[in-house]
Amino acid sequence: MRPSEQMRNLGIVQYGAPILAEPARSFQLPAERENAETLVASLFAAMERLAGAHDFSGKGLGLAAPQIGVDRAAAVVRPPDADPIVLLNARITDASEQTDERYEGCLSFFDVRVLVPRARQITVETMTPDGSKTTAAYVHGTALLIAHEIDHLDGLLLFHRLRPGVSPISVEEYRTSAETTGRAWTYE
Repeated sequence: MRPSEQMRNLGIVQYGAPILAEPARSFQLPAERENAETLVASLFAAMERLAGAHDFSGKGLGLAAPQIGVDRAAAVVRPPDADPIVLLNARITDASEQTDERYEGCLSFFDVRVLVPRARQITVETMTPDGSKTTAAYVHGTALLIAHEIDHLDGLLLFHRLRPGVSPISVEEYRTSAETTGRAWTYE
């Protein structure tokens, strides 16, 4: 079974679905607190199903509401060896000029990996279910995971981040390349 078929069978919306190309609707918090909390619980439940089918321990896992068919601005990120991060109405407010280019995968087209440049550090503003705004800075792999999920909330996919002349590679090629294997990302 192709990786994308496996993801579809686990309830992940696949590339080409209109919901992936549209910005997600923001929550009106705290008025929609219950809806936001229910959706976050659904995202975590979906992540558990995904983790049972694929090993994401080396690089972490993120999932945005549009990927489970819900047009709302919620995402969750589970960095490797760190507590999960909930993103409600999230937006990047600052990004370092220093970038890093890594191969990323996306659950919505899991048959390929895409070499994407991303800021090595980002500052993110998000909301809590009670309507408070919070700001946090993230670096390296966690910044990459969060930026990827915020892209989903903005209706952007990895293909939008490709540099000219760069093409996705098949998951088979990715897995056999000594430079791009599924090992954890390392930073100096």
